[in-house]
Amino acid sequence: MDIVQISSTKRADVGSKSAATARKAGSIPAVIYGKDQPLHVLVTWGDVRHAIYTPDFKLVNVNVEGTDIKCIIKEVQFHNTDESIQHIDFLALTDGVPVKVDIPVRFKGTSIGVKNGGKLIQQIRKLTVKTTPENLVDELRVDVSHLGLGDVLRVKSVEVTDGVTILANAQSPIANIEIPRALKSAAAADAKAGAKKKK
Repeated sequence: MDIVQISSTKRADVGSKSAATARKAGSIPAVIYGKDQPLHVLVTWGDVRHAIYTPDFKLVNVNVEGTDIKCIIKEVQFHNTDESIQHIDFLALTDGVPVKVDIPVRFKGTSIGVKNGGKLIQQIRKLTVKTTPENLVDELRVDVSHLGLGDVLRVKSVEVTDGVTILANAQSPIANIEIPRALKSAAAADAKAGAKKKK
């Protein structure tokens, strides 16, 4: 699993005025939760961008003035107009303590339906799971090779390792094989021709 290294410095003043000053200087105010007390720090866009602007799940290692803290990103606040990062909430991980995280769903194999002209439509790209840090995975891989035209893949088909629980309705559709209009028209025409022959 990829771990993004992030350097930080402690914030002496946590007021909104000092936060605005820090942003003007190119820093991003952040808070690390999960310790005895929330830890207020400053990070840089260059360090955090690889953990935020990605479809992948990433752990982050926040170095606070020489001390490494393994975390996940819980929330990112963006500016209303320019989408710049205004604030980040990190959650420190402790082995044995469960956390909820959003894990990307990735497909393996080529479905029968796609081979026959269908299109794979992914409806859910991430699933929330509950697990402990030592059981974390960076993706949930699902075999779609058995899916035919019109078939639907549901959450219940996702297999997870021991210690990982998916927090989603088992019947929720993750993906389906869409039948193109041309194939539907051809099938309808074949059915119509077959009905005429029977007469």
